[in-house]
Amino acid sequence: MQPMSQPAWRLAIVALCALPLTAGTRARDLGQWENVDPQVRQWYQALMMPDNPKSSCCGEADAYWCDDIHVRDGKTFCTITDDRDNIKLKRTPVPIGTEIEIPDHKLTWKDGNPTGHSIVFLSTGGVVYCFVQNGGV
Repeated sequence: MQPMSQPAWRLAIVALCALPLTAGTRARDLGQWENVDPQVRQWYQALMMPDNPKSSCCGEADAYWCDDIHVRDGKTFCTITDDRDNIKLKRTPVPIGTEIEIPDHKLTWKDGNPTGHSIVFLSTGGVVYCFVQNGGV
């Protein structure tokens, strides 16, 4: 087996490094859409990260109601208020009352919000993908 050339080696490293970034930002439709209003489902599926408009905020499996919003020391926070069934939504549990810091570059409002709740989209590790305040479409 011949060793890879330097350009091929670099391309392989870049490709491997990019895999977790793109895989982690795809919406996870694991069957949790069955009883969701089609307009709300479409909104979840079309919502993109404000700081990376080609990447999805993810879907309902990454979304948590976070209706208690406050600012402290110039930073925005929300407190999880979501009492929906984590098993049914196939998502990682985040306890009610958990405070989440919302980075300014993750705030989005351009696509409205038909859910009736402010929503934070989180990775399974707790990284904020997006935050959308409650509001109409």
